[in-house]
Amino acid sequence: MNDTWDRASVEALALEHRRWGQWGPDDELGALNFIDEAAVAEAAKLVRHGRVISLAMPLDASGPQTGAYGRHNPVHHMVQDGGDILLGAQDHLAGLRYTDDAVAMPLQCATHWDAFSHIFYDGQMYNGYGLADVTSSGARRCGVERMSASLTGRGVLLDIARFRGVDALAPGEAIGDVELAACAERQGVSVGRGDILLVRTGHMARARGAGWGDYAGGDAPGLALSSSRFICTRQVAAVAADTWGVEVRPNETADIFQPLHLVLLVNAGVALGEMFDLEKLADDCASDGVYEFFLSAAPLPFSGAVGGPMNPIAIK
Repeated sequence: MNDTWDRASVEALALEHRRWGQWGPDDELGALNFIDEAAVAEAAKLVRHGRVISLAMPLDASGPQTGAYGRHNPVHHMVQDGGDILLGAQDHLAGLRYTDDAVAMPLQCATHWDAFSHIFYDGQMYNGYGLADVTSSGARRCGVERMSASLTGRGVLLDIARFRGVDALAPGEAIGDVELAACAERQGVSVGRGDILLVRTGHMARARGAGWGDYAGGDAPGLALSSSRFICTRQVAAVAADTWGVEVRPNETADIFQPLHLVLLVNAGVALGEMFDLEKLADDCASDGVYEFFLSAAPLPFSGAVGGPMNPIAIK
C-alpha cells in the first residue's frame, strides 16, 4: 500500500489499471463492456418488492453551484404560460391551450455521469483518443451518448458513513481499498464484474442541511487512489458518490489535479458519477439489510456531450 503519492506513482498506478485496447482500438465503453446482457438479466432478479428510489438532486435554482469551473444551477423559464393564454396568444388554436418551458444548464451541474471525453492527461482520453476528438461542436469519440444504453444493471451501495458510525465523513477524509472491502463484508454484499458501485459519505446531506457552501468544487471526503485496486480488480463498471467529484479533496498529491480521474476515467475506462443523492437509498438498505438492487442510471443522450445529467433509479 502506497500512502504517499507523486506524479510518477500516480502514473504507474494508472498504467497498472490501463485497459486501452482491451475491447479493440475503436472501443468507447471501457469497463461498461462488463455489463453484458446476462448481467442485466441477472440484475433484474433483484427486484423483489417494487420499491422505487430516485437518486437524483432536484434540477432547480437552489442547487449547489457557485460558478466554480463555470457551472451554474439550472435556469428554468416558461415559454408559454397561463398569462399567455389569458392574453389571447393562443387564440388561433381551436379549443386546446398549452403551456411550455425550457431549461438552460451545464450538463454537470447536478446528478450526472462524466463521459470519458471529459478528462484528458498528456493530450489523451480513454483508449488513447486525442484532443482533436473533442472540438467546439462536441466529442466525436467517447461522448456521453455512447453510455446511454450501458448504465443499467446491478447496483451496490457501500455506506461508508454508517460503516464508520457517523452522519457524514469530514472533508479530506479518504476511503481506501481496505475500507471498501471491509464495508462490503460487514454489509454482507459482494462487489463484482459489471457492478455499478455507489459510495455514500453523507457529504451531500450535511451540505444540504447546513447550506451548500463550497460543496460544488470545495474540499470533500471521497475515494483514495488505493480504491482503484478494489474497483479494477473486481471489474466494476462504474462508480458514483454523493460528492461533487467522487475522489477525496484535497487530493492525495498536489502533482496532479483529481488523480483518481486519471486512473479510473482515462486509463481503466470506469465511468464516474457525481452528486448522487444516496440518503433515501441508504435508509432503505439499512432497514432491510439488502445493499444490492436493480439500477437504471442512463444519462440523457446529448450527442457529443462530455457529461450527462440523469435521474438514476434504484429498484428493490
